[in-house]
Amino acid sequence: MKRRVIHIDEEKCTGCGLCVHACHEGAIGLVGGKARLLRDDYCDGLGDCLPACPENAIEFIEREAAAYDEKAVIAEKMRRAQAEIHARMPAGGCPGSMAKTIVREAEPGAVSESGQAAPAHGVNSASNASSSENPFPAPAGGVSTVVNVPARLSNWPAQIKLTPVNAPYFQGCDLLVAADCTAFAYGAFHEDFLKGRVCLIGCPKLDGVDYTEKLAQIIAENNVRSVRVARMQVPCCGGLERAVRRAVAIAGSQNGAGAADAVVGVRGADITGGAVDAIGAVASSIPVQIDVISSDGRIVAVG
Repeated sequence: MKRRVIHIDEEKCTGCGLCVHACHEGAIGLVGGKARLLRDDYCDGLGDCLPACPENAIEFIEREAAAYDEKAVIAEKMRRAQAEIHARMPAGGCPGSMAKTIVREAEPGAVSESGQAAPAHGVNSASNASSSENPFPAPAGGVSTVVNVPARLSNWPAQIKLTPVNAPYFQGCDLLVAADCTAFAYGAFHEDFLKGRVCLIGCPKLDGVDYTEKLAQIIAENNVRSVRVARMQVPCCGGLERAVRRAVAIAGSQNGAGAADAVVGVRGADITGGAVDAIGAVASSIPVQIDVISSDGRIVAVG
């Protein structure tokens, strides 16, 4: 049917999110830092969002669109309310499982406006070198001089099994799905993999579950922009990669995404030192990258 719905000019949109809160039907969401009409049948055409936009980026247009579905809107509101409650509640009664975003203000070694460097942390930093005062001496070979490595984890919990599907930090994020061992095997994990990404970790062998369904739900319901996988070279880690591939394909089919835009690639050099090219495609417009790490901390080729 042809009816009145909103149109958002992405060129004018600054991603402030005011229209998202002004829309009581939940028809608008932030995708890739821009406001977007998520579903036609959630838009009632009344335009509560128009006066909320400081950039005049929203207007009414007449076009073919699904009829406003009040029942669907109410059902979605109830689902989101339940998800929000679940995200705020400690899972299994453990306060440490509550979903939260980690904001890091002053990183170790970072220079402040006053020109003073923030203190470095860690018992083996240069400022803690005295063996008489330090109950945890540096490993044989001397005191470590690497002290200015900031932590990049921005979400909690990080375990796939513990994190709520609709935790707020997933919305429009770049997602890293990493095997448990990767952060220990690869020294620069925080800078090379974790920086700028929401992180989920798991071990398909120890957890004994298939992550596909939960990952597909996270990707589809939160408009995840890209997915990167960091896994070990050992065969059992292949389950993590397969789960992500299937999840992205499922999420892509649910969102009507095409296969042409998504190529799975490997970053780094293979065992023989040669360059690694793209290795395949999945049915989604979400970019996916697979990184395989050897036990000696090198990024190697897939299989």
